[in-house]
Amino acid sequence: MDIKQARKNVIEQQIRPWGGLNVRANQALTEIPREKFVPQEYQKLVFADIEIPLNSVDKMLSPKIEGRILDSLNLQGHEEILEVGTGSGYFTSVLAKLSKSVQSIEIEQELHEIAKVNIKKLKLKNVHLINDAFNYSNFQEEQFDAIVISSALPLINEELKKLLKVGGRLFIVVGSKNQMRATLVSRTSKIDWQTKSLFETHLEFMKGHEPVEQFSF
Repeated sequence: MDIKQARKNVIEQQIRPWGGLNVRANQALTEIPREKFVPQEYQKLVFADIEIPLNSVDKMLSPKIEGRILDSLNLQGHEEILEVGTGSGYFTSVLAKLSKSVQSIEIEQELHEIAKVNIKKLKLKNVHLINDAFNYSNFQEEQFDAIVISSALPLINEELKKLLKVGGRLFIVVGSKNQMRATLVSRTSKIDWQTKSLFETHLEFMKGHEPVEQFSF
């Protein structure tokens, strides 16, 4: 397989039809070797339009979703980013190429260690990896230009929105098991946010933030 051509095909055939991917994002997706972040048993599916399993629960985002995230955030290079859900480190690396710095938090220790090795090989110096469960209060002394949540939440927590700088943007998938929507939250002032629904999709819920099932008798 011609890896470089396969990467270009992903951009042209899977990502571009969903939206206008800017030149910088296009370049980052081309430069970061996605195949280096995919488990060996799934190498033949590296560029397939699917969520590739990383373990029994966690998966990589599909190329299409990754493209839509980059398109909605429109990163310019000066941003300080918070990513929740490092996975194997692929999208973390893409974000690092497009921004000033990335803090990425991953609850699973094995994935955290894998990502650390993968990112080190690329010699990216603007990434800080954290192995822990995500808690809003752990970041309340900081604010970010962009936040990417790579798993779903039942709703958008107000404390999460406050982690954005004025002018900052949050990508998140919100909803129930049967109805989820990718959503962009933009902070327009110290007290105001705008929320824009982007498209329907489905992701697994963030560990520890699953909705409580309601039963009627």
